[in-house]
Amino acid sequence: MTQRGLYFVVRLLALAGPALLGAALGGCASSSSPLAGIPVVGPSPNAPPPPASPGQYLPVHDIPPPRDATVLDPAARDRLEKELLAARDRQVSGAKAAQRRSGGGN
Repeated sequence: MTQRGLYFVVRLLALAGPALLGAALGGCASSSSPLAGIPVVGPSPNAPPPPASPGQYLPVHDIPPPRDATVLDPAARDRLEKELLAARDRQVSGAKAAQRRSGGGN
């Protein structure tokens, strides 16, 4: 066999081998194949029976009902924003104090 012929065979095996192996193993993964009812190939005798009806699709187009809550008025929104900013500032100052106490620091 020539060098070119050997190169062709090696390249063919390198490309076709994984594809054939993947197809063979992928075929074994399907439990709903027509061969699943054959005793030699099918599920083991102690396997649970398949469901009587196939599963249902998830309701992806169902829209939740409208909200009952009203929108905050600007004064309430400003008050909540100030409370959140104050809570954030307390946490930052507490973290800095704890870092100083532990001796770490950048």
